[in-house]
Amino acid sequence: MPKNIYFTPGPSALYFTVEEHMRSALRQQIPSISHRSRQFSYIYEETVAHLRALTDLPDDYQVFFTASATEIWERLLQSCVIEDSLHLVNGAFSRRFYNMAAQLGKSAQMFEVPDGGVVLPAALNTNIPPELIAITHNETSTGVQQPLAHLKEIREKFPDAITTIDVVSSFPLVELPFEYIDSAYFSVQKCFGLPAGLGVWIINQKTIDRALKLAEQTNTAHHGIASLWQKYQTYQTPVTPNVLSIFLLNKVLKDMIDKGIGRLRMEGKYKAALIYQLMESHENLKPFVSNPDWRSQTVLVGDTGGRTEQIIQKLATQGIVLGSGYGSHKKNHIRIANFPTHSKEQMELLVDKLTTIYEG
Repeated sequence: MPKNIYFTPGPSALYFTVEEHMRSALRQQIPSISHRSRQFSYIYEETVAHLRALTDLPDDYQVFFTASATEIWERLLQSCVIEDSLHLVNGAFSRRFYNMAAQLGKSAQMFEVPDGGVVLPAALNTNIPPELIAITHNETSTGVQQPLAHLKEIREKFPDAITTIDVVSSFPLVELPFEYIDSAYFSVQKCFGLPAGLGVWIINQKTIDRALKLAEQTNTAHHGIASLWQKYQTYQTPVTPNVLSIFLLNKVLKDMIDKGIGRLRMEGKYKAALIYQLMESHENLKPFVSNPDWRSQTVLVGDTGGRTEQIIQKLATQGIVLGSGYGSHKKNHIRIANFPTHSKEQMELLVDKLTTIYEG
């Protein structure tokens, strides 16, 4: 039976080497090893080394593992914020982070724009210095991307705040300016093409020091930064982690290093250009984000004019699975993942199929 091609924005298609790496993991009994063993510590340490090599991660940034990126929101708020956080909201997921801050009793400030837009740094006017600034680089719900050039201006306005950025659906295809970022995080079920169940948290010493100081003043979560940092000294974790997923991430990182991050990024831009060119050439399928400079290169969102269900059903009969719109956009958007595992040939095939649907 032919396999489907999953262009869904997460979980998405598995990276093409994952199946063999899973077989290798089972042969080595990786799911059964102790997370207190030297074998696991070696896997953790090597995974961090591979992430550094792939993304030019500076030495003073460390890598922690959690159950999901959503968990990291909670850990950030509990570990780094006594009262005030500031949130740039440009879609459903950035709004959810703000809501979590409110639920935890923080004095959260929200600067929100309509879906499809980005919060400009000039709009961030507040008399209350925030302890944490939450930025979503790639809003998976709407396909809008906050320009990385904004990070420098935000840092200059709030130099003492912990600046954290959500790169859940854009890393490693985005080259991050780490000099303006204290914390970045992602999930593995998107660009890294792995099964869901692992969050990866990149964090600098400024953030660790802030968390350690706060931990002396108040009770913090068992799985917070202080305990993550303590166990990290021996490449272990405070709780039993998803050992299999960390093993698979390690292997996929090495595969990406072998291919080359420059090539991965170049191919990503080419594939995105194919889809956006298609959307701009059809009267009834348009890019949802009107400003080309704000369009995601990894989650490409098209406005179907209400034909989403029809398009998705037709493509499904041909083994192509797209994502529908998110939330209130469910019936009017399609979301197309453009991750490293999606080949140029697959994206060209999708363009042909979409063209046929609109011409038919």
